[in-house]
Amino acid sequence: MRFIKAVALAGTVAIFAATSAFAADVKIGFIVKQPEEPWFQDEWKFADEAAKEKGFTLVKIGAQDGEKVQSAIDNLGAQGAQGFIICTPDVKLGPGIVAKAAANDLKLMTVDDRLVNADGSPIEDVPHMGISATKIGEAVGEAIVAEIKKRGWDMKEVGAIRVSYDQLPTAVDRVEGALSVLKANGFPEANVFDAPQAKTDTEAALNAATVVLNKNAGIKKWVAVGLNDEAVLGAVRATETVGIPADSMIGIGIGGADSAINEFKKPSATGFFGTVIISPKRHGYETALNMYEWIANGKEPEKLILTAGQLALRDNYEAVRKELGIE
Repeated sequence: MRFIKAVALAGTVAIFAATSAFAADVKIGFIVKQPEEPWFQDEWKFADEAAKEKGFTLVKIGAQDGEKVQSAIDNLGAQGAQGFIICTPDVKLGPGIVAKAAANDLKLMTVDDRLVNADGSPIEDVPHMGISATKIGEAVGEAIVAEIKKRGWDMKEVGAIRVSYDQLPTAVDRVEGALSVLKANGFPEANVFDAPQAKTDTEAALNAATVVLNKNAGIKKWVAVGLNDEAVLGAVRATETVGIPADSMIGIGIGGADSAINEFKKPSATGFFGTVIISPKRHGYETALNMYEWIANGKEPEKLILTAGQLALRDNYEAVRKELGIE
């Protein structure tokens, strides 16, 4: 009996050792378009947690353009990786990314931005974890409407700055999601003003919003929506520049970036009223774990996984961040 138990134990140890050895042989790439951005740094951080938990190697690569993406994929293939996750700098690179992954015998999953075909349709065969852009936009719209009503504003006297970056489908979905809720609650479409930004940063948004404010100086109360926190912060800075007080502006961003948190930490409230925080934890940890399970156990991820965000305001942002695993 002791001999049988010893054999069984030895077998268990051997299986565990073999599993550990296999996990150590798994190598997964995680390619992001803006490695310096806090969002992608956090995605990498949570992906690292999955790698430590499962014992695989994570290769983190920044690729800011199509040429660097192609090089990164070839690099992963040369390293003997079995798969990779990517947030591409351009969704139109989709067919090329799919082809390059296949040429290097790499499993492929996308995160944040979904790859599209030449005709603009999503490449549905590639598993994707993304953000429900329309739902998040709607959450922004609902929060703005609630605050307009709380302040007793007449919507006919309020202007809406649509800080836009329409070349990115996610940006359109977020902004239109917010505006659809505003309009459904009686906000006049004629009071929505487009402010196209050259880039997705605060300075470009400030410049675009300033043009709108100067052209519509008769409007004294404003709201602002945009792709991200930076877009809305740019609109807020623009209102400050032209002398509109903080209590006459309701800006709600998306992302929960450091810039938004710093705004909440200021001693006095500004026109930046809130942000819908998107947690990078699932986008980093879960995608890496999904890729590992696909490689190690043949368990292919769902084709489309959509995550949502949570509204954070000046008085509760710390609790919201903790709940989402950011702090």
